[in-house]
Amino acid sequence: MAKRTRNRQAPPPRLILDSGAVIALSRADVRARAALAAALEADAEVSIPAVVVAETVRGRTDDAPVNRIVKAVGEVDLVDEAVGRVAGGLLGDTGSSSTVDAIIVATAVDARGAVVVTGDPDDLGALAADHAEVVIEPL
Repeated sequence: MAKRTRNRQAPPPRLILDSGAVIALSRADVRARAALAAALEADAEVSIPAVVVAETVRGRTDDAPVNRIVKAVGEVDLVDEAVGRVAGGLLGDTGSSSTVDAIIVATAVDARGAVVVTGDPDDLGALAADHAEVVIEPL
């Protein structure tokens, strides 16, 4: 009798938006919209780290375009102890002082890989350098 194997599909890719990407989307930037559209077409999970929300809103009415993007994406990644520890390790390994960037990359590491769309590819790329599962996609 032949052995049956289960057809295991890889999980859908993950797209994480940094502050630059969220702001670009709120301004209808063509490159940011194309990256988001491609992710949605690929049935990717799209999220925004909570630290990005903190970096992009100020509690005023002029936050409306960013708030629309956050609501449309619908998934906000919370920062827990595990993500905090990964971020701290990234900061220590690279000598960076950008906690926000480290948390964004740590969120991707914690997800076991993701594409991070960013307006700051150099800094995020340095933090993600030892993590092949994290792809930094510049705007």
